[in-house]
Amino acid sequence: QAFSKDLTNRLGIGYRDAFSFSLPSIAAIYYPNDLYGVVGSIGLDTEEDNSKSAFSAGVRRIIFKEDQMNFFMAGMLSILSQETLAAGTKSGYELSALVGGEFFLTGLESLGFNFETGVGVTNIQKVRFRTVGDHMLRAGVVFYF
Repeated sequence: QAFSKDLTNRLGIGYRDAFSFSLPSIAAIYYPNDLYGVVGSIGLDTEEDNSKSAFSAGVRRIIFKEDQMNFFMAGMLSILSQETLAAGTKSGYELSALVGGEFFLTGLESLGFNFETGVGVTNIQKVRFRTVGDHMLRAGVVFYF
């Protein structure tokens, strides 16, 4: 039996930057039970002629537990908007199917470091298929209460 990190009924707040364009976002993860988690994030940048916004929501399912680490699969849906001086404002969606992990350091049991990989489809101006590989500086760091 693995002694994995139990996140049941815990809310985590942190950041993510896992969109098809770079936009650091405030993220929240809540685990209502020991297998499923709900993920959401929102990001906004109002830079003139280069504004960006994103809202993301998804579900995680823990598939494998290890000491100080949980492996998961996830589905994410994001609504994106990006403005450029040349092309104007473009909006669309991003759909991702992911597998990843969240690890915890001994002594820092409330701080989760994430990594993810998978596939995604983005429709901002044209449909674009892509592979996803996000390290912990993009997939996020979360503090659990």
